[in-house]
Amino acid sequence: MRCVIARFPFELTKSGVLDSMKGVKPEEITGESVVIGRRAYPVKQVGQVITRQDRRDFTAGEVLRAMTKLGFTCHGLPRTPAPLPAPAPLQHAYALLGTPTGT
Repeated sequence: MRCVIARFPFELTKSGVLDSMKGVKPEEITGESVVIGRRAYPVKQVGQVITRQDRRDFTAGEVLRAMTKLGFTCHGLPRTPAPLPAPAPLQHAYALLGTPTGT
């Protein structure tokens, strides 16, 4: 499959990506990831290995699109839970003082 990553054309195949990533130890995942074989890799690490370019030269989206088209399982950014609502000022003061809340 032909794809463009960092303004350069690449001819990628699923087997070619599998061969390129064989023996590469996955780094810690802090953002988007791609499952290759039985391992999950950060998208930028995969892009660097398959393109031999610096990670600053391409976006995670470019690599995600290419890997998705090749049939690899991709995961987006981890979801962060919604923040809990802030307590009312009076309840916050009671909590700081360590006294039971009055109702």
